[in-house]
Amino acid sequence: MPNLGVPELLIILLALVLLFGAKKLPDMARGVGRSLRIFKAETAKLRDDDDDVQHTVQQAPAQQAQPQPQPVQPQPLPASTPPAPTPGLSLEEQARQLEEQAAKLRASAAQTDNKHA
Repeated sequence: MPNLGVPELLIILLALVLLFGAKKLPDMARGVGRSLRIFKAETAKLRDDDDDVQHTVQQAPAQQAQPQPQPVQPQPLPASTPPAPTPGLSLEEQARQLEEQAAKLRASAAQTDNKHA
């Protein structure tokens, strides 16, 4: 992928301003930033879960004589919580799903703001 220089970035910025308008760009940037923070948090959780599984697998032979604790039953998610990305998907597909969920949340928030206004 070629490096983007200043002229290319200016052309991209000009195209964004023409497509979306100057007023909507800060909102879009905020939304992208939130989506990226959510994505980073979820990937960090996945890495932590993988580390926990590997740590548990390594300790399992030493704990064979001890009784195993009962597994905790997962609690159902509240209706307002969006479903987590499917584990078998690539990171790009998971990011796309998170962006779609964020767009739906922004649209529903905008609708409620319009109702209250």
